[in-house]
Amino acid sequence: MTQKKNIAIMGAGLVGSLLSLYLAKRGYTINLYERRPDMRINSIDGGRSINLALSDRGWRALRGIGIEEEVRKVAVPMYRRVMHDEKGNLTYQPYGKEGQAIYSVSRGGLNVALMNISEPNPNISYHFNRQVMDVNVRTSEVLLQNHTTHEQERIKPDLIFGADGAYSMVRGAMQKTELFDYEQKYLEYGYKELTIPPAEDGGWLLEKNALHIWPRGNYMMIALPNIDGSFTCTLFFPYEGTRSFATIKNDNDLLNFFVEVFPDAVPLMPDLAQEYFANPIGSLVTIKCFPWSYDGRLMLIGDACHAVVPFYGQGMNAGFEDITVLDQMLETFDGDWHSLFKTFERKRKPDADAIADLAVLNFEEMRDKVADPRFLLRKKIESKISEQYPDKWIPLYTMVTFTDLPYSYAMEAGMMQEKIMKKVMKHIESAEDYEKPEVQKLLQKQLVKKEKLKPYKG
Repeated sequence: MTQKKNIAIMGAGLVGSLLSLYLAKRGYTINLYERRPDMRINSIDGGRSINLALSDRGWRALRGIGIEEEVRKVAVPMYRRVMHDEKGNLTYQPYGKEGQAIYSVSRGGLNVALMNISEPNPNISYHFNRQVMDVNVRTSEVLLQNHTTHEQERIKPDLIFGADGAYSMVRGAMQKTELFDYEQKYLEYGYKELTIPPAEDGGWLLEKNALHIWPRGNYMMIALPNIDGSFTCTLFFPYEGTRSFATIKNDNDLLNFFVEVFPDAVPLMPDLAQEYFANPIGSLVTIKCFPWSYDGRLMLIGDACHAVVPFYGQGMNAGFEDITVLDQMLETFDGDWHSLFKTFERKRKPDADAIADLAVLNFEEMRDKVADPRFLLRKKIESKISEQYPDKWIPLYTMVTFTDLPYSYAMEAGMMQEKIMKKVMKHIESAEDYEKPEVQKLLQKQLVKKEKLKPYKG
């Protein structure tokens, strides 16, 4: 029997904490090193308290470790998008079939829940206030700065997992090795978090079980519900330009802009100016790299190797799915970590790239199209196709959000369906036109061609 390795996980965020549970379940000794203080004592989260959308891939990972029900206690289901126009009129778009929902969860709340579940495990130890200063990938040594004692520490674990996020120090060390590909792209947009507080009776001032969007073409605001009755709002806004972070300099600029552009939100946001000028502007980065491992001793996971922008709500879900896939591979593991890591990164890389690209495309959809009547009609037609041909047509959003089909397959199938929809919509002026014989004939012909894309078999 192979000797169980001592494993160090750099980063005790969502992915690092969940990974520790999965590895401890298999008998490994885990030490997690986190640069921040224990957020259960000190709730500062580095300005990254954006609410997250937990969907099927994430739930599957939580179910696999037996903590799904625990997390459901802190999650709010969102069954549809609610679009707010400039006059405060609302339009609605369901997320999936009847009863399907994505779930709003607080990043910090979920992280605390995972820590509380994992820390009692004797195989798991957390080390807070430990900042990674340097990683020697060839010797597996890590230099840490202890912000409590102000001293430096060196550790040399058997295996290192880099779960330290988009600005990973572990990846930074790997970037200095030969044949390492790295790409990072920023959107010309930042984000700022704002709040709609609860009603006086503790209820919600907007529809609770929905994701609210104020789409405005070149920018947008969204709001996700919290269990305390509040909504976490996020303004996605250009850094520069006529309407941008650069042009809002004082309370008057801000209020004039919001009254004109988001009029129905203003009465719900009593602390708008205070929050706007106090909260930092976050950046939106996509990171792609390869390889994800080094010499069978070091492995990147989650945002450290595939950070994505938040517009498909899949960043956390993709990181959690990494863990599900890795755990499945450990079922038949023979002790060869080098081979395991190589197999894992080859399997996950195409899917990570696919969801990164899809997330940017979905930003354009949310910002530009969701309020367009033509777009909403198209969504209705696609829903009709899916109902009529459930084995041949799954909408792209459904594939990404409500199935475990690989992201790369979902993107390929989605691109084919996009081409078909363009042809079909030339004949559609209203939902009733779907029943026209020429539309049905065209659709059947196109679906025969689509059959050539072989369904994913797993």
